[in-house]
Amino acid sequence: MHPLLERQIRRHLGEHPETVLPPPGDAAWEHLFNAIGESYEQLDRDLLLREQALNLTSEELNRRNDDLRRELAERTETEEALQREKGEQAALITRLEDAKRQLLYSEKMASIGQLAAGVAHEINNPVGFVQSNINTLAGYVEDLFALTDLLEEVAAGLPDDSPLGRKIRESCERYDLEFLREDVPKLLSESRDGVSRVRKIVQDLRDFSHPDEGKFAWIDLNPGIVSTLNIVNNELKYKAEVITELGELPLIEANQNQLNQVFLNLLVNAAHAIKDKGVINVATRHLPESGEVCISIADTGAGIPPENLKRIFDPFFTTKPVGKGTGLGLSLSYGIVQKHHGRIEVDSQERAGTLFQVFLPIHQPAATAAGQQA
Repeated sequence: MHPLLERQIRRHLGEHPETVLPPPGDAAWEHLFNAIGESYEQLDRDLLLREQALNLTSEELNRRNDDLRRELAERTETEEALQREKGEQAALITRLEDAKRQLLYSEKMASIGQLAAGVAHEINNPVGFVQSNINTLAGYVEDLFALTDLLEEVAAGLPDDSPLGRKIRESCERYDLEFLREDVPKLLSESRDGVSRVRKIVQDLRDFSHPDEGKFAWIDLNPGIVSTLNIVNNELKYKAEVITELGELPLIEANQNQLNQVFLNLLVNAAHAIKDKGVINVATRHLPESGEVCISIADTGAGIPPENLKRIFDPFFTTKPVGKGTGLGLSLSYGIVQKHHGRIEVDSQERAGTLFQVFLPIHQPAATAAGQQA
């Protein structure tokens, strides 16, 4: 008899169902019990099948949940990757826009350089004849003063009551002839000096903006530094006192125009680092033990924060306000010095100033020199 059926009989008929049920061997009762037992067994089988089906369903759900979790993780990772890529693209777009602005700025500066070279050439002609006229005027002034000396001698030889003598003396006093004798030569000398300075600036501007053929030659760095100082004088004179200590240097194998650009960038940066008024020291020295020359430019400006010191030679990196700096000056300077097989060293302290030292070899490697001559 099925255990469940037996429990049900005992539950309803008591602990001794044989006192109530027909005696064993009754075919009708046996058949009923067998039928009920088979029903219970079928029920067990159905329950087992259902349980197995539930287990299979549960396992399938677990697998699907795992698949969904993996898919969710993959989608999350993909979304994060897309976000990162989006951020990188945004940063790249920003850098490309900056590069575009800098290229436009560089093109503009190149055009200005060409215009400046043309203007400098045009200025040379009027400056030349002004200088010539001043020299001629100086000769005329000497003749006029000789004439006035003669008139004074004539007046001195006339009687005191002579109208002509009195008129000459009165004219000399009215026009303050003694002051003119003293001041006119000073004016002519200052004018000569001013014209000479204009010619020097124009010549330096022409030399600085001369097309760069990219060739190396044997050059003296000191005149190039002096020329560059003249070019940027207007940028420096209101911000700093410039002290130069240019030592005796040997000729070095280099590109003068490119190095002048390096000096210009370093000098302008030094001026910008000074808030009110300061000092810029420019020095050169020969290092025979290493076969190098050293150009140092030091300022008493604000200095460079330590977190920025490692990035100052990165392209487009600048701490200047928008529109004040391109972020290319030091990067280009670094590239030029590297091209010359030299190096730039920086020593800076906040609120104590910055020292840039450019070390350049006297001789370029044979391969470089041959490549420049090709």
